[in-house]
Amino acid sequence: MKDVAARAGVGLKTVSRVVNGEPGVTPDTERRVQEAIESLGFRRNDSARVLRKGRTASIGLVLEDLADPFYGPLSRAVEEVARAHGALLINGSSAEDPDREQELVLALCARRVDGLIVIPAGDDHRYLEPEIKAGVATVFVDRPAGRIEADTVMSDSFGGAHTGVAHLIAHGHRRIAFIGDQPRIHTAVERLRGYRAAMEDAGLEIDESWVSLGSTAPERVRDAVAAMLMAPEPVTAIFAGNNRVTVTVVRFLAGREEPVALVGFDDIELADLLGITVIAQDSATLGRTAAERLFRRLDGVNEEPTHVTLDTVLIPRGSGEISPPA
Repeated sequence: MKDVAARAGVGLKTVSRVVNGEPGVTPDTERRVQEAIESLGFRRNDSARVLRKGRTASIGLVLEDLADPFYGPLSRAVEEVARAHGALLINGSSAEDPDREQELVLALCARRVDGLIVIPAGDDHRYLEPEIKAGVATVFVDRPAGRIEADTVMSDSFGGAHTGVAHLIAHGHRRIAFIGDQPRIHTAVERLRGYRAAMEDAGLEIDESWVSLGSTAPERVRDAVAAMLMAPEPVTAIFAGNNRVTVTVVRFLAGREEPVALVGFDDIELADLLGITVIAQDSATLGRTAAERLFRRLDGVNEEPTHVTLDTVLIPRGSGEISPPA
């Protein structure tokens, strides 16, 4: 900075104001300082800036799986909000492992991120209490925090599943399957609850063989679908609990002559071309809402934790409108 100041013919404080975008510098002086910076190849030392200001201008994003298409728009939205606030985004994947989630979150805290956005894998987040008390703003997305109070942004999993199953019922189906994710996952439980509520509201009894929760691995989902369709009284429609389940179900049904109605939770790539009816949630809005909430906290807003629930949308494209066999 001394070299820049000498070349531009200004004081160190003026250089500091230009570098940090502070007011009080004339356009001509700012131009001279910027020319000196460019000619000398000066780069701001962010490590020193952290020590001085106590902020790293970075936030952490902990996802379930970076390869899951659902998280792409969410991550991008968080990154755009962070960039608008002059912050760097660091993200990582928990692989749906609570221990890995905790390890990753605490590693980010050790690197002094200013805030965290977490899609939780576990159901006990008391390990974060010391970090939150130390000033690390934290927002949970898609699922609530476990055993602590914190800001949360989620989609309406219950309402979306209820709408999807009610849609199948309205098209004449009475034997409807539910294939979902692990039973320890909040969204899986809420979507199953929506399925049960829609069936109950229509006065329909549920055969428990129609319900399957577990890994979203293709082989597990294929086995579940095969068992339900080969039963003495096979299901005539399927509600798929998330995008990965939907993809496997679509592939399985593609080899069958007799059509089976399908509604999936989460939109999937090419669903419009394949005619797949879905309950769509806006992952970009989830990410943007969470990031805006996080920076609101970082800007000093001190209030009780908020819980935001975003609506889902039924998109009929054909597969959910197939009538049951006569």
